[in-house]
Amino acid sequence: MYNNCTNQQLRFSYTLKEKNNATTIQIRRDTRLDIHVSYADSCSFKIIIPDDGEKTRSSFELVEQKWNSFDSLVQFDPTVEVQSGTVPIWQIPNAPKAVLFLAHGCSCKSGNFWDRSSTYCIGLPEERLIILHALSRKFAVLAISSAGRCWTFGKEKFIVKDIIKWWSEKNKLRRIPLVALGAFSGRYFSALATELKFSTVTLMIAEGLLDQMNIAGDYAPTLFVHMPKDQPRQQKIHENLELLRNKGIDVAEIECKKVPSSPHILANIIPGIGQTVSTKLFELFQDKGFVDSNGYMKNDGRATRWKQALRERKIHLPDQHLAQHIQEELNLAFAYHEMTSLHSEEIFKWFESHTS
Repeated sequence: MYNNCTNQQLRFSYTLKEKNNATTIQIRRDTRLDIHVSYADSCSFKIIIPDDGEKTRSSFELVEQKWNSFDSLVQFDPTVEVQSGTVPIWQIPNAPKAVLFLAHGCSCKSGNFWDRSSTYCIGLPEERLIILHALSRKFAVLAISSAGRCWTFGKEKFIVKDIIKWWSEKNKLRRIPLVALGAFSGRYFSALATELKFSTVTLMIAEGLLDQMNIAGDYAPTLFVHMPKDQPRQQKIHENLELLRNKGIDVAEIECKKVPSSPHILANIIPGIGQTVSTKLFELFQDKGFVDSNGYMKNDGRATRWKQALRERKIHLPDQHLAQHIQEELNLAFAYHEMTSLHSEEIFKWFESHTS
């Protein structure tokens, strides 16, 4: 039962350096590609590609991606199905070159990744942008909902394995590379990489279960995308980076720092939030002291009583469901623990380098 919700592997080496309070990450793939990523207080980075010259993007440009940036390239048209007590959702572009499996975090579901058009899909801003990045690069996408609030990957690991194999066979995708991205409790899918052959995996704000697993030298190349403000998790990630590196496995990390808010940010990133409401919200956050003079959140969005302030100011959202979308962006701005699409370009470059 299903329906439409809307319409030769190249080796990488990894180095980490500290200079002038900035973290530098270098990822090398033979002589053709040298990516140099440098982070200071926010998500600024420089990409150097010798064959094509030099390209630089600022932290402001990272944040200023827009919710409709992909309209001329791809449209949402997922399929939803009930399978083995869970809900797989997928979308396959023409001539896909790889499959991306997505494992959501706690209190989330597969429907978070596609725009609202049924009771199941809700299209959270960061998740939907990851899907659009994937489809625009010709990745077929499969997301599966966990049986409970969070993934467990005891018996669930084998259910997901069977669904991925069934779906790949059904859609004649068994012969193309399989990659994966898991966030939060989706870290448990790191154990799935011992059961299925992934070309590479990305762990987002998650350390994985690597210290509890028997890691072989053929484990999937792994990219960690995390927020160093969460220091205990950062420490665990660095331990797992070292563990994998000592096994001869390609590894790298991307650190995501806080990003500033502005009067335009919410309108740019969330479908349904117009410029007027976006400006009112930013002014409210300034008046209430939720942001500092540079627009940075002073506290995590979850600990900020912005909804109460919204009611007191009598600011009405076009749709009350949008509060969840705003919450995600406030969490991301503080950069402690949240899904992020900001480094999708780097994530997909990592995927592509291990699937070509």
